[in-house]
Amino acid sequence: MKKIRFEQILQEGEGTFIEFKSSFSSSIAKEIVAFANTAGGRIFIGVNDNNNVVGASLTNDMRSRIQDIGNSCTPRVPLQIESITYQGKEITAVTIPESRDKPVQCGEGFFLREGANSQKMRRDEIFYYAQKTGKIRFEGQLRTDFKYPQDFDELKFNNIIKRIGITQTGEKEDIIHNLGMGQVNGKFVINNGGILFFGKNRELYLRQAYITCVLYKGKDKVKILDRKDFRDDPVTDYENTIKFLQQHLRLEYEIKDAGPRIEIPEIPYEALREGVLNAIIHRDYLEEGARVMVEIFDDRVEISNPGELLFGKEELGRKSVARNPVIFDMFFRLDLIEKVGSGINRIKNAVAQKGLKIEFQIDKFFTVIFHRPSDSLGSTFVRIKAQAQAQEAQVEIIDKLSESEIKILEICMNPASSKDILLKLGIKRSGSFKNSLTKLLKMELLNQTIPDSPSSPKQKYVTTELAKNIVNLDRKQ
Repeated sequence: MKKIRFEQILQEGEGTFIEFKSSFSSSIAKEIVAFANTAGGRIFIGVNDNNNVVGASLTNDMRSRIQDIGNSCTPRVPLQIESITYQGKEITAVTIPESRDKPVQCGEGFFLREGANSQKMRRDEIFYYAQKTGKIRFEGQLRTDFKYPQDFDELKFNNIIKRIGITQTGEKEDIIHNLGMGQVNGKFVINNGGILFFGKNRELYLRQAYITCVLYKGKDKVKILDRKDFRDDPVTDYENTIKFLQQHLRLEYEIKDAGPRIEIPEIPYEALREGVLNAIIHRDYLEEGARVMVEIFDDRVEISNPGELLFGKEELGRKSVARNPVIFDMFFRLDLIEKVGSGINRIKNAVAQKGLKIEFQIDKFFTVIFHRPSDSLGSTFVRIKAQAQAQEAQVEIIDKLSESEIKILEICMNPASSKDILLKLGIKRSGSFKNSLTKLLKMELLNQTIPDSPSSPKQKYVTTELAKNIVNLDRKQ
């Protein structure tokens, strides 16, 4: 190490990446573990707390003891040990890399570096790192307290394996095991994943595993208009949540010409489905004090789930780590999701096509915020609805007209006299013909060219704009 660099370290003092020790002792184990669990760092042996160099020569015995400390950590921490000289005094420098296999433990426990101190990790921090590296998975935890097969829902099991295309030719337990939801441990034991999908009275074993859907009046949480708690299996909870969203979000219809009616949701269903699926699949089920929340406000929809990202925020949409691979696999088998990591991008693309705004809030919870259409966009929905209603009304009008009356409207696309109409219809004047003209005039499907003189010999009849639409619609049916 260069002298200038070491002088700078002495000036800056201890911190997140630097620890000073006046002499060697086995207590440096907690510093080694703390640096490994955080972002790496260095220990300088031979520097006191006042940043004064007192010296500590690197002997073979010291090197061996330091290496033993690193090797005795779980998992092992590789150390780089070197001797440096400053102002005629020898100092021992120990470089600790950040571990790729957290959390690291020494004989005294688990530690994290917080500023210039090495703090013992809390239980939730240990769980976080263990879960992040896959050492602890909620789904795989065996539940010897689950009463199998008494509390096992055969109907749910049969329905789901049928949906995913599994033919039950062997033992049921083999299928459950192959799905990652149980194993033989002396006797067959269900794990948390199996309880989620196939357990009766699921809330008795997994009280936190449910979804709360709330509809509020306004933009805050003061007044609740509707609330539902869904406590079934993940697939049923997903389906019920989507129904809740569809029930309470605006849905308009568009009918182009005589084509089929097109549903237009204010927020694309694809985006909402991906948001709900993401919350179910990636939530932290080890967090017992929280659940998935789906909240509808006047101006937005929020879908949130407990659980921090298992990677950096900058990787959102580019990288994905399955916190719950068994749950992910089940939804994948059910064709409800595609490849891992594609959900966020599908959400972004779907809302972008509608010109809507979306936000992601990331802390102890992961929240997707869908902004509902503004007033201007809302008026577009109203206009579409009005158009659809008008076209539906036109269909109803057609149903009230006879073929000859529709033919009269076609003839009068260009102004025509009674004589012209009769000639083109190939009929003689009759009471029925007169009644048809009167009916079409009252329905405002025909207008007279000389309305002030109904009996004028120069009188002609012409279809209205509404009648023209009806004629065009009838031609396409």
